[in-house]
Amino acid sequence: MARPPKSRKQADRQPESQLRIIGGRWRGRKIAFAPITGLRPTGDRLRETLFNWLQFHLPGARCLDLFAGSGALGLEALSRGAAAVDFVELDRGAAQTLRDQLKMLDADNGMVHNCPAQVFLGHPGEPCSVVFVDPPFAANLWAETLSALESSDHLAPGALIYVESPRDLPLAVPDSWQLEKEKLAGQVKMQLFSRNQPV
Repeated sequence: MARPPKSRKQADRQPESQLRIIGGRWRGRKIAFAPITGLRPTGDRLRETLFNWLQFHLPGARCLDLFAGSGALGLEALSRGAAAVDFVELDRGAAQTLRDQLKMLDADNGMVHNCPAQVFLGHPGEPCSVVFVDPPFAANLWAETLSALESSDHLAPGALIYVESPRDLPLAVPDSWQLEKEKLAGQVKMQLFSRNQPV
């Protein structure tokens, strides 16, 4: 999924990269995102699979897009009827570009938080019913992020959690999570978990 590095000339010609929203009210709209090294937006085919999984859960849902990057997942969720999305992105340039895109779309139900995911999860917040976890593959942040998410108040009972990871990475998840869907696509593993309702 990672793209080869651009040459200096290519970078000069294309100061921003683009992705296309594939469904919902903004279907077909092109969205700019900052060309940050290592930024790897979830591709069209993978997004189509994921949002087919989520289609009946998004309308009216509060969502959390950790490691938002381009904002592809959170923007797609808003386009398909999510009530609100919190976008968490560490890189200042990527966060600002995402704010600009939300303004362009007149999407006042999207909020960008420019901070590390762990810091965001450590603060009080609204429980979310759909959460996207797609960290930079090289950073190996899955274990600490999933643990912090489970122990935070950002995860609603019965929430759905989408995790994107390298194909061969053994992924340890909290005991209260149950695997609902899984797909391998090239070197990427897509998994959708549900959080069991507390007894």
